[in-house]
Amino acid sequence: MGAFVISKRFNDTYKFVFTSRKGKVIFTSQSYELKFEGEEDIVLIQQSIDALVFIKLKSAAGKYYFRLLLGERHLATSRKYTTELRLLKGIEEIKKSAAVSEILDFSENTFVFPD
Repeated sequence: MGAFVISKRFNDTYKFVFTSRKGKVIFTSQSYELKFEGEEDIVLIQQSIDALVFIKLKSAAGKYYFRLLLGERHLATSRKYTTELRLLKGIEEIKKSAAVSEILDFSENTFVFPD
């Protein structure tokens, strides 16, 4: 089963990623000024799996990726895939497990480096 992982960016905004059961990032959300906005979008994704739209694209370098939309709203962009088959497997992983995936919050972690 995959997981939604919330974290804080260096510019103090928040994001979440959806990871596969193997821990590989499938997509990364847009930036959010407030953490609860991202949490609300995670719940929205989980409750609206059948209404999600996956726009499949190909980069100039020949890599495949998708944009995740709900209605007209762009929620996330996938990682780059080497083949269209892998892209389709990533989409299937979302459809299969996002609704029941756990939410992990790493946004408040502080790291202390030894001297």
